[in-house]
Amino acid sequence: MLFAYRAIDMKLDKLANGQPLDAAVWIDLYRPLDSQIQAVQAMGVEVPTLADMEEIEISNRLYREEGVDYMTVVLPGMSESNEPVSGPVTFIMTPERLFTVRHHAPRPFETYPERANKVGPGCTDSAKLFLSLIEEITGRLADLLEGSGRALDGLAREVYSENGTTDSTQLQAALRRTGREGEQIARVRLSLLTIERAVSYFGQSLISEHRGTALKTTVKGLMRDLHALEVHADHLSARVALASDSTMGMINLSQNQTIKIVSVVAVVFLPPTVIASAYGMNFEVMPELKWAMGYPMALGMMLASAVGTYLFFKWRRWL
Repeated sequence: MLFAYRAIDMKLDKLANGQPLDAAVWIDLYRPLDSQIQAVQAMGVEVPTLADMEEIEISNRLYREEGVDYMTVVLPGMSESNEPVSGPVTFIMTPERLFTVRHHAPRPFETYPERANKVGPGCTDSAKLFLSLIEEITGRLADLLEGSGRALDGLAREVYSENGTTDSTQLQAALRRTGREGEQIARVRLSLLTIERAVSYFGQSLISEHRGTALKTTVKGLMRDLHALEVHADHLSARVALASDSTMGMINLSQNQTIKIVSVVAVVFLPPTVIASAYGMNFEVMPELKWAMGYPMALGMMLASAVGTYLFFKWRRWL
């Protein structure tokens, strides 16, 4: 799909299908068709393939070719099957317009067009549009971290509190939720790292080209925000590790309690088993065989040995 927008009165207006792309300040390619790729390439821009976008070398993610800047970042979003994923997004910046290429659906690409006049330095040219879109993305990443923080707070109350659950099934569910939050935080952390590199690259190009001071101030502000979010993401990652370890410990304690009960039951019934085994032997000379009180005596001895063993465990506080 291809979405094209033009800037009118500091806002983005979506171009209808069939309108010439020359009027657009932002062209967004989402899982583009061959015909759409050819239309963009006819404007002098090389559209990278998904394989090219997934290259991890910095030289393949941040570079300039024939006066056009190519910046690839990794953003969390939704896959075609509506599953949370992280995927590459390439920003292609020319003096006239901004192109974006993506194969998944990050939320900011849906929310930004309606908020273009409220975010960042504006959308009247490609540089301002890039910074504004990055600011929208940064805000979304901050929201994701905030949501993960609230989820970890709930998990902490569930696991750490005195009235917290001790059921193994519920603890396993809590461990799975902790893992999902850890994956979310890891995706956000990777995004922050790649965005920071792209913004730094963009800031260096501003310095080398002696471009607007206002944009340099915006870049500095974004870099501060990204650094603060990275610190917060690291803090949440530490909380995830602590929550995982604590939940695993609670699961082990719950399982140990079950094993302890089974072991105590086995020990309590061990003396009666010994007595029953002794009187179950088929020896010819056993005085109790012809004694009328032999059977009640054996039952009494088994009961007394079981009760005695239980009371001994209670006295030693093993129960």
